[in-house]
Amino acid sequence: MAALGDSISAGFNACGWYVPCVSRSWSTGDHPSVRSHYLRLRDLGPGTSPRVENLAVPGSTSAGLAAQVTRAISLRADYVTILVGAQDACVPSERLMTPVDVYESRVAQALAAFRAGRPGGRVFVASVPDVGRLWRIGRNSTVARGFWAVGRICPSMLARPTSTSAADRARRDRVRARISDYNAALARICAAYGPACRYDGGEVFAQPFTLDHVSRWDFFHPNAAGQRLIAEKTFRVMRDWLAEDDTAPVVEPLPAP
Repeated sequence: MAALGDSISAGFNACGWYVPCVSRSWSTGDHPSVRSHYLRLRDLGPGTSPRVENLAVPGSTSAGLAAQVTRAISLRADYVTILVGAQDACVPSERLMTPVDVYESRVAQALAAFRAGRPGGRVFVASVPDVGRLWRIGRNSTVARGFWAVGRICPSMLARPTSTSAADRARRDRVRARISDYNAALARICAAYGPACRYDGGEVFAQPFTLDHVSRWDFFHPNAAGQRLIAEKTFRVMRDWLAEDDTAPVVEPLPAP
């Protein structure tokens, strides 16, 4: 099993100051506080000892997914999770956001490469989180606004967080719409891939998370509680997949590379 994507899947800031914390990853983490996909799948197959790799790269955009897929293929991963796209939208200015067609092409090509390299492999695709909700729940927090400003965190959405000007409201709406468009692209890509791919149906995007789910080191990345929320909600989709047919991932030990 391998986790692909950006800082969210790497557990960035979930247990340390500005460092990846893969033990708290919603996907492959092994810390009991998170109850990751890996731990939940392991519990469904007692007696197994699957090998997991976290290949997610903090700061990665859809452009970096192909390289991660290449690495997953080299490790002979039979099941990968993908969560990527927040950094395609969280850029210094709105005009620098990745166009939807470019995003869709990159992700589709990466998944095609995975299918070619691991024809029996399975893919779980998580939706991109709603950064607009982060603005809504954090805009009235002096501390959150301070971290966003000092760290220049997601300026396309979080710049001038208290502004009520028509221009700033429209900008935030457009950034949120771009993320929604990314998620629609993910749904199309996974549907085209076939039964060996499952999209979360927008679960991550739709979650009404609070500041209690966000790291106090940047007020942007999920903390351990936020990682657990992602794991819990997306694994509901995984359970349905497991119940449907035998194309869902089976937890077995992976051969040594």
